Amino acid sequence: MAVGRELKRRAKGAIAPLVFLAITGYFGWNATQGNHGLVAYAQRQALLRHAEAEHATAQAERDGWERRVAGLRANHLDPDTLDERARAMLNLADPNDVIVPYIAKDRLF
Repeated sequence: MAVGRELKRRAKGAIAPLVFLAITGYFGWNATQGNHGLVAYAQRQALLRHAEAEHATAQAERDGWERRVAGLRANHLDPDTLDERARAMLNLADPNDVIVPYIAKDRLF
C-alpha cells in the first residue's frame, strides 16, 4: 500500500513539470517550424531577395526601353534610332553594312 501511495504522490508531483515541459516544447517548435517561425522567416527572406532581383531586372529593361523611346519622340528625333527602326521594320540593309547576327532573346523589338 505504501508503494501505491508513493507512486501516486510522485505522479502528482510530475504532472505539472510535464505539462509545462510540453507547453515549452510546443512553443519552441512553433518558434522554429511554425507559420511565423524562423524557417518561414528565412523562406520569406529568400523570396524577397528573388523578387528584388526580378524587380531590378525589370527596372533595367524599362530604363532601356525609355531610352529607346526617348530617341523617337517628335521633339528630339535621334537619326540613328530612326534609321535602325526603319531598317528593322522594312527588313532592309545597306550593301555596305556589316551584319552581326544575334540570338532571339537579345532582340529588343
